[in-house]
Amino acid sequence: MGQRSPAPRLLLALPLLLVLPPLPRALRGARCPEPCNCAPDSALRCPGPRAGLTRLSLTYLPVKIIPSQAFRGLNEVVKILIQNTKNLVHIEPGAFTNLPRLKYLSICNTGIRMLPDVTKIFSSEFNFILEICDNLYITTIPGNAFQGMNNESITLKLYGNGFEEVQSHAFNGTTLISLELKENIHLEKMHNGAFRGATGPSILDISSTKLQALPSYGLESIQTLIATSSYYLKKLPSREKFTNLVDATLTYPSHCCAFRNLPTKEQNFSFSIFENFSKQCESTVRKPNNETLYSAIFAESELSGWDYDYGFCLPKTLRCAPEPDAFNPCEDIMGYDFLRVLIWLINILAIMGNLTVLFVLLTSRYKLTVPRFLMCNLSFADFCMGLYLLLIASVDSQTKGQYYNHAIDWQTGSGCSAAGFFTVFASELSVYTLTVITIERWHTITYAVQLDQKLRLRHAIPIMLGGWIFSTLIAMLPLVGVSNYMKVSICLPMDVETTLSQVYILTILILNVVAFIIICACYIKIYFAVQNPELMATNKDTKIAKKMAILIFTDFTCMAPISFFAISAAFKVPLITVTNSKVLLVLFYPVNSCANPFLYAIFTKAFRRDFFLLLSKFGCCKRRAELYRRKEFSAYTSNCKNGFPGSNKPSQSTLKLSTLHCQYSAVLDKTCYKEC
Repeated sequence: MGQRSPAPRLLLALPLLLVLPPLPRALRGARCPEPCNCAPDSALRCPGPRAGLTRLSLTYLPVKIIPSQAFRGLNEVVKILIQNTKNLVHIEPGAFTNLPRLKYLSICNTGIRMLPDVTKIFSSEFNFILEICDNLYITTIPGNAFQGMNNESITLKLYGNGFEEVQSHAFNGTTLISLELKENIHLEKMHNGAFRGATGPSILDISSTKLQALPSYGLESIQTLIATSSYYLKKLPSREKFTNLVDATLTYPSHCCAFRNLPTKEQNFSFSIFENFSKQCESTVRKPNNETLYSAIFAESELSGWDYDYGFCLPKTLRCAPEPDAFNPCEDIMGYDFLRVLIWLINILAIMGNLTVLFVLLTSRYKLTVPRFLMCNLSFADFCMGLYLLLIASVDSQTKGQYYNHAIDWQTGSGCSAAGFFTVFASELSVYTLTVITIERWHTITYAVQLDQKLRLRHAIPIMLGGWIFSTLIAMLPLVGVSNYMKVSICLPMDVETTLSQVYILTILILNVVAFIIICACYIKIYFAVQNPELMATNKDTKIAKKMAILIFTDFTCMAPISFFAISAAFKVPLITVTNSKVLLVLFYPVNSCANPFLYAIFTKAFRRDFFLLLSKFGCCKRRAELYRRKEFSAYTSNCKNGFPGSNKPSQSTLKLSTLHCQYSAVLDKTCYKEC
């Protein structure tokens, strides 16, 4: 009952002419049922009374209008089917009047422009079914559209139409068991008061619509909510509105998180239509001989919030699908409270530290050397990492406790894409720049005497330009379909479903591991190059070894855990959950971004000198700045007086010794601030 005609879809699209040449072959079998008049280009009339007429099927007919009182007197009719009648463009108000036995009315695949008037049917049948489907020209469900149709419970099947809006009080005066609005692909708005004046519905199906929000009133009665392929419905009303919900089939897994761990007071499974059902159930199960009443109780239990199990009436537990997966567990962006505190401390440290370094380096009175230039690039990359952490922390604080309602907008929106781009770009540019800085130091010490092989700014600029281009391309690939930033709430490219995505992730991780190996190898060579008995004392060997160990340790701490777990995940054998991976994100991933400005700049003597000289321009720390000026002048005059004794030109060994002293100082201070 209520099924669509099995006529082929192709035939449903064929235009039916009012004044024919002969009807198509498939329509020649269509005949006008008695007592109706279905002459072409005329109004349909089915005058009664007619004894014994319980079913009226009007399909493939060439009628254009159904006038008022068309079915007058058909007091015994139970079912009326008006289907596949594309010529029908208008059903006049009052066409369906006083049909007390009518239980099923179907109006499908017609050309009508307005929702037909069904308010004068006055059916007294329980669970009256109205099916209005595939009428592509009906755009609105007006207020009071179904009032007076039936004084008992009704089921509305309003699917596949051209609906764009459901107005306020649309279902006023009805007792709804089920409301199907599925496949109305143009339906965008459902007024907040659409269910005002109505009881129910118990079942609501809004699948495959463009609804962006559900009405805030009338959701308390819903026990079954179906919203599959409803991609525009990204936010649900407060979960307190769904006090009777027991079964939900939704589009996004995150929405099911709203219905987990509801407080006991919210798990009220009584339904207004059957609010006394539990008492009936308990009293009925004690009367096993009353089979009729026993069966009725089970029928009602399907629509109520109760299950019958081993002689007991128990409240149903809420079922929701699709279940949240391992990539999107039911939690806030920061799964733990301590991470929520740490991420703010770390992102502020990274942003302020790197901004300070950039400002001091770019405003210093000393010329821009290769080490300064590289440090500027490193600070900018680490600053971008700080911006990523700031963005994640801000969204987490805004969505705390209700992330399930913001997950889709965030993960599919431009905010998450921007955050993902920042973190991948910053990470790769930082690793690239660290590698270049390390190689530059090794090269400078190895070729200390060969001044013609010294790295100049004109060489460093294209090298870093290549790093910027490489990092930008790597960060943009997830935006064009190679993996994506939407998989997880922290906006990292964790999608490895396709082979191309796996190759992308593995390539990044392998390049980072290779960069770490290069950094370690270069620092080991630097250490052995400066370990010279004639050059320094043993305690200085220990000092430089410790400082190099710190540099390598910070790189290892940042790269090793991330790379290890990411490589396992890339092969679809994850060794850590997304929840725990957020610990890595906060505690290990940004280690370099926080440590680099301090290890490579702020803790060096040259940076402190530039910093206090800069402050003195603003009237601060003048005494400290003057001290640095005197020290610099004293060192300069001392070198001029001492010179190289015994010769106007130093020997090759003396020049090498002097140059190595300079480069060793650069290693101790982490970066050179002037040419040696």
